[in-house]
Amino acid sequence: MMTKAYAAFNERDPLGPFQLDRRDPRPTDVDLQILYCGVCHSDLHQVRNEWNGSKYPMVPGHEIVGRVLRVGKKVSRFKEGDFAAVGVMVDSCRVCQNCQDGLEQYCAEGMTGTYNAFERDGLGITQGGYSTRITTDERYVYRLAANSPSRLPGIAPLLCAGITTYSPLRFAGVRKGMQVGIIGLGGLGHLGVKFAASFGSEVTVISSSRAKETDARRLGAANFLLSTDTHEMEQADSRFDVILNTVSANHDYEPYLNLLRFNGRMLIVGLPSRHPELNPMTLLKNRRSITGSMIGGVPETQEMLDYCAAREIVADTELIRMQEINEAYERMVRGDVRYRFVIDLASLSD
Repeated sequence: MMTKAYAAFNERDPLGPFQLDRRDPRPTDVDLQILYCGVCHSDLHQVRNEWNGSKYPMVPGHEIVGRVLRVGKKVSRFKEGDFAAVGVMVDSCRVCQNCQDGLEQYCAEGMTGTYNAFERDGLGITQGGYSTRITTDERYVYRLAANSPSRLPGIAPLLCAGITTYSPLRFAGVRKGMQVGIIGLGGLGHLGVKFAASFGSEVTVISSSRAKETDARRLGAANFLLSTDTHEMEQADSRFDVILNTVSANHDYEPYLNLLRFNGRMLIVGLPSRHPELNPMTLLKNRRSITGSMIGGVPETQEMLDYCAAREIVADTELIRMQEINEAYERMVRGDVRYRFVIDLASLSD
């Protein structure tokens, strides 16, 4: 099926119109009309080949929500007209222990990304959600509440930013009575605040900008800590049980590790381009630890979407037309978005 899209043709030029050929649904496939797609910072990294290995032409986008158009004859969980979603992965080996445990993001052979990845059948490169439709195996498609049409733009970023913050906070056992710090108040951090607060913890946003304090409290934070204020940071020494680090800019981990109490844990979801240096003594004090986390598996992602539907948790978004994506990228680099761009794919039909 010829499908309208926007693509990057190299690492330098702006994204532009593109036509791609989507496969007809196989027996276990779901054919989804894409209504909205979130814009993730990783889209920009891959478009500009900042992580190396980019394959062009590339149709980015892995925060996809839409409506089911067709299903394969063996599909059991979806029917025509259902609202559904696709996230960061569209396949995995399905047989390794991690896949069997519902942790497909840690597939022993490596998960298949929604875009810029080789299809496991060797028949092409995956292409993502900056397009009007996508065809994906049922296993990697998520159910959305039937009463959610008006919430779809805010749901889209949950497919990456949402699960990226929900999963580590759940893994760390965040609950009522715990002190949780969130470093950074951007696309990831603002959802981290919403989740940690909804789990019952006392949340503190840690930011280098005092201008973020009002928003931090609006989103559910009880406290605000200015990371550039030496006195404030010293006063918060050994305060937190858990710190979620969402910062992708290059920064030193040590000042933040000093904020962890006994058995405290820093959860890493931001990806700085330069590897941070670390003084082991900072970990030895208070038996602190650092834990990495990558999105979530299929069961946990569905759990997160159901949790958000029940509590009406969505991302704070700015809706854009597909034709505005290059400007949105430049604004994203400047931090000029609160807190996630979402593309209205109806604009591709204009």
